[in-house]
Parts: sequence; C-alpha cells; structure tokens
Amino acid sequence: MRVPEKYYDEIFNFAGQWDMPSSCGLKIIQKNDKTYIIVTELYQDNPGTSVTYAAESLYHQICEAKGLNGDIVYIECNPDTNSKLSFYDEEYFEVTFAEAQEPKYRQLGKEEIQSILN
Repeated sequence: MRVPEKYYDEIFNFAGQWDMPSSCGLKIIQKNDKTYIIVTELYQDNPGTSVTYAAESLYHQICEAKGLNGDIVYIECNPDTNSKLSFYDEEYFEVTFAEAQEPKYRQLGKEEIQSILN
C-alpha cells in the first residue's frame, strides 16, 4: 500500500513519540497571505509515529526546519491508497492547537481542499 507521490513534494523526517525516527509526506503552499502545511500519512513507509499522534510536535518541527511563521494552517491528509477498506479513503483535516488542550480536527470538504491545492 504505497502512497502516490502526488500527495507530497518531499519526505519530511521528524522525531516522533519518544524521539522515534518518523517520516511523512510534506507539501507547503503559500496562498493569500497564508501558509498551508499539508502533512500526509505514509503508512508502511513511515517507520515511526503517525502524523496524527505527533501532530503538534510535528507542526513545530516543520515550522522550525522551514523557518515558517505568521498565518499558518496545518492540515493532515489521509491519502487514497486504492484499498477496499474505507479507512484508507482520501480525507483532509484542518488541525488547530490551543495551549493545554487536545488538538481540534475539522474535516475539509472536497471543494475546500481543492481551493487550497489549486
């Protein structure tokens, strides 16, 4: 179950839970004075922590590594892997972080994510 490269521009290596070497697909889009960070779960090609379990730490690691600041929108992608299991259907979630709270996830509709990607 390989993730198609159309979902990301580069593989980003990060420190997952307990500093476990981990990786995700990464796409950064600058649009309308916003920066969109889109991380893609790589499933079997990720040796460590999933993007969901490392969300806030991964966000900070990407911002530091890429020198990003300002108005940033963080999005997690579960890519379509052409599996028969609906668990592996394409989905995008905007994730917001608040101090001392769990991240909040909001699923993006097809039109919403297309307006970001195009």
